[in-house]
Amino acid sequence: MAKRLVVFNHKGGVSKTTSAYNIGWMIAQDKRVLLVDADPQCNLTGLILRDDFERYYLEDATREQNLKDGVAATFTGRPVPIQAVDCFSPPRAPNLHLLAGHANLSEYDAALTFAQTSNNALATLQNLPGAFAELLKLTEDRYNIDITIIDLNPGLSAINQNLFLISDAFIIPTNPDPFSLMALDTLQTILPRWAAWKASAVPLFADSAYPLPVGSPKFVGTLIQRFNVRNGRAARPYRDNIADIKQKVSNSVVPALNLAGMTLEPEVYADHPDYCLGEIPDFQGLLPKSHDAGVPVFALLDNEIGETGPVLANAIERRDRFHGQFSIISENIVQIISHA
Repeated sequence: MAKRLVVFNHKGGVSKTTSAYNIGWMIAQDKRVLLVDADPQCNLTGLILRDDFERYYLEDATREQNLKDGVAATFTGRPVPIQAVDCFSPPRAPNLHLLAGHANLSEYDAALTFAQTSNNALATLQNLPGAFAELLKLTEDRYNIDITIIDLNPGLSAINQNLFLISDAFIIPTNPDPFSLMALDTLQTILPRWAAWKASAVPLFADSAYPLPVGSPKFVGTLIQRFNVRNGRAARPYRDNIADIKQKVSNSVVPALNLAGMTLEPEVYADHPDYCLGEIPDFQGLLPKSHDAGVPVFALLDNEIGETGPVLANAIERRDRFHGQFSIISENIVQIISHA
């Protein structure tokens, strides 16, 4: 049975999509991974499909193979069961499968909000809260998925709440800035509230065609990213903000999540006691090269870097450093979510 990991922060610009993409690609080197694009901007889908992005939504064979159309029958009241979605895999990552996003996914938010707040009072809405879970399960079964990674959009919508709550575990990506600290204050309040709602809702929807899965997602850790490096470490004032984020998570966020039953046993976090999975600096000049090649920064081949001499040597060194960093991060994530 697949483990589901959601990458979420209601603050924008914290590299949620990049994190899901890089971690998913790395884990897919030896496990079968499903990437779910739940952001209507469809940036994750664009990273995977590249030049085929627009054609994917126009051709008959693929235009309905996405997250929105996968649950459309349930949300539009058609008597048709949910079926697994056909997923695309990048040529250089055959174990990586994409459940594509859709620009109009938010159309279902109002109906899902009503369904999740009606306490199953309306029979016509009883299958909506479990619809996304059913679609993911069927797709995971079709591709024998080991780990599903869900990329959410920034916001506190009903769809985000639902996809968050049907996951086994979650990562909170952050930037070293004051706004991430403010976002953590909100998350430590909202996430336990979401978990409390689910605990009360599971029995209400137990007899629906698509019941809500039991259990609350567990906190895996944070990522701190998108900062410049000077002399081998984060430049000022990033260092102070990084320390503040770690302190906020350890002293405030984790205790709140623990009270809500959203943390694992303390020994699971022993390898990163500050709950930070990694500090990832800005990719800088490697990023456009990775977009051109259609692979993450750490998967660039030497010839795809497109430089010579000392510039190439420096780029290779940075690429290899990112590879080592994401390898460790991914190994830690796989180990931690095995306990969720």
